[in-house]
Amino acid sequence: MKQERPLAFLLFASAALLGAACPRPAAALPASGPDGRADSLVAMINTYRAAPGSCAGRAFAPVAPLQAHPALSRVRIGPATFIENALQGAGYAAEQAEVVSVTGPDDARAAMNVIQEKYCSVLLSTRFSAVGSYREGKEWTVVLARPAPPLPSSTFPDWRDAGKAILEGVNAARASGHTCGGKHFPPAPPVSWNPALGQAALGHSQDMAARRYFSHKAKDGSMASERAQRAGYHWQRVGENIAFGQHTPAEAVAGWLDSPGHCANIMNASFTEMGAAYGIAAEQRTGIIYWTQVFGRPR
Repeated sequence: MKQERPLAFLLFASAALLGAACPRPAAALPASGPDGRADSLVAMINTYRAAPGSCAGRAFAPVAPLQAHPALSRVRIGPATFIENALQGAGYAAEQAEVVSVTGPDDARAAMNVIQEKYCSVLLSTRFSAVGSYREGKEWTVVLARPAPPLPSSTFPDWRDAGKAILEGVNAARASGHTCGGKHFPPAPPVSWNPALGQAALGHSQDMAARRYFSHKAKDGSMASERAQRAGYHWQRVGENIAFGQHTPAEAVAGWLDSPGHCANIMNASFTEMGAAYGIAAEQRTGIIYWTQVFGRPR
C-alpha cells in the first residue's frame, strides 16, 4: 500500500498600516459637525472621494463613497496594537484594513486638511469600501476597511455541500487535463464522493482549527492514511491536500491547482474517490479557516 505525501499549501492575507505623503488637493470640504466631531470626517472623506482633484501631483478620477460602519469607529489603535486584533475586538472581520491618524488639529475640518495632505492616496484607494473615525483629545484617527467574505459556515452550513463543491472543481480539472508545475497531466476519470473520506477530512480540518496548527501530521501523530482507516476507509492508496485561509471551495481548489504537489494529487488517475471539508477556529476570526481534501482508492 502506498501513501501519497504532497506539500502543504498556505494562503493568507494580512492587513497593513501604510501612509503616503501627498500634496493637499484643492477640494471643497463641508463644515465640521458640532464641536468638531470625528464622525464629520466620514462625510468629508466621501466629499473628497467624489471630487478628489489631484493627489501626489496627478489627477484622480472620482471613486465610490465609503460606507460608514459603527464598528470601525469603535476600534482603538494603541502604540503596540495590531490592527487585526483591534478590528476583531470591535467585532469587524476585515479582508483589508488601514489606519491613518494625525495629532494637533482642534476640529474635524482642520484634521481633514492634514489627513488629505499626508494620506490622499489612502483616502482615494479603491481597496476599501467602509470607513469609521474617532477622536481622542487632539488625535484624529480614520479606519478604512474592506469586509472579509462570508465564512463557509454561512454559505455552506452543511460541510458536505462545501466538500461536494470541491469535488465538482476537482472533476472539472480532471475532465480537461491540467499542467501541474512543468508536468502535463492528461484528462483523468472523475472521482466520486466517499462519506468515510469526508469524515476523515472533516476531523482533520476541525482538529487543525481547534488546536491552531497547519500540518498533514495531526497533533496525535496520525497521518492521512491512519485517519482514513479510523474513519472506516480500507484503502489501497491515500493522498491528502490541506489549505488555510480561503473562504470558498473554489478558492481552495484554485490554490491547490496552482501548487504542483497538490495539483498532482488532484490529477492522479489512480485515485477514484474523494472527501473534503472545512474547519473554522472557535472565535470565528477572519482567515482562520482550514480545508482538508482526502483522496483514496479502496482495496
